[in-house]
Amino acid sequence: MKVPFVNLKAQYATIQAEIDEAVQNVLCNGLFIKGNHVADFEKAFAAKLGAIHCLGVGNGTDALFIALKSLNIQPGDEVLTPALSWISTSETISLTGATPVFVDVEPDYFGIDLAHAQRLITPKTKAIIAVHLYGQALTLDKLKDFCVVNNLLVIEDCAQAHFATHQSVVAGTVGDVAAFSFYPTKNLGAFGDAGCLVTNNEEVAIKARRFSNHGGLHKNEHLMEGINSRLDELQAAMLSVKLKHIDKWNEQRIQHVEIYRKKLATVSSIILPGLRPHAHHTYHQFVIRAQDRNELKSFLLKKGIETEIHYPAALPFEPAYVYLKHSPSDFPIASELVTEILSLPIYPELSQEQIEYVCSAIQSFYSTR
Repeated sequence: MKVPFVNLKAQYATIQAEIDEAVQNVLCNGLFIKGNHVADFEKAFAAKLGAIHCLGVGNGTDALFIALKSLNIQPGDEVLTPALSWISTSETISLTGATPVFVDVEPDYFGIDLAHAQRLITPKTKAIIAVHLYGQALTLDKLKDFCVVNNLLVIEDCAQAHFATHQSVVAGTVGDVAAFSFYPTKNLGAFGDAGCLVTNNEEVAIKARRFSNHGGLHKNEHLMEGINSRLDELQAAMLSVKLKHIDKWNEQRIQHVEIYRKKLATVSSIILPGLRPHAHHTYHQFVIRAQDRNELKSFLLKKGIETEIHYPAALPFEPAYVYLKHSPSDFPIASELVTEILSLPIYPELSQEQIEYVCSAIQSFYSTR
């Protein structure tokens, strides 16, 4: 049996008629930039999330960068960010001229450790990028309290947490700005690069829209220097179709995880991911901690099962950050996790037979050791 890590063709097949109609509509209309499809998607996404303003942009990395610029993060500032994440969370800080300050993560939930973050705050600390990693929202009330007490701006990185909640509060609605990625493999994925940022602050929303459009809201208006980052009409039209299905797809992911948890519960050589109390985890990734991780990964591949490692190195130890001169003892949890974490296949179209095959293969691997 073959179990791909992700199968985007399978998802397209389930909504092909709707997607093809949406694409045809855009092609026949002949307007590919700044049309009604983008405006309609921004409105629908904001409404579903429970936010006031949504700005479609080119990708999730742009969304983070624009968010930071719109909050006036600048050279000399420090921004807290987790040691375990994709590099977008830290590189966008550096691109503003500010300094990323890496924070260790929680061993059970993989989110940023606020207790460690507290010890790293200095007079230069202006903000925190709070990453809802793998689809699980952080403890949102604690995050909000932490930032109020320390007078910090909050950028929520929701690239992997579309409509995840904690205590019924939706990730992306408690910070000053939230950034979303619609990379094709995300829970809500485009057919190419795409992203958005959301905010309830009108002043920030206007500044973000200006910065993403060469510094102006209208053609030939340049009130400041900006960049060119836009969600195009084709991607917006297709995302609008997918938005109607996202709740069902997220629920299917959760159902798949329940099977994984049941079948793998007795395997003592792995640790299943923790689930926060009162959390609605949308499982962009299902990440286990595994003994002999690299050997397990190779064994599964021979069985036709694709897996991934998110991420093989903690960010402070990427070559880009050698100048910060960190050691593993600075981030003991993140340094340990990167040697153990393994992402198993998880997507709505995965069959129960495929999940059971993955679990049987994992059981077989450890039974011989």
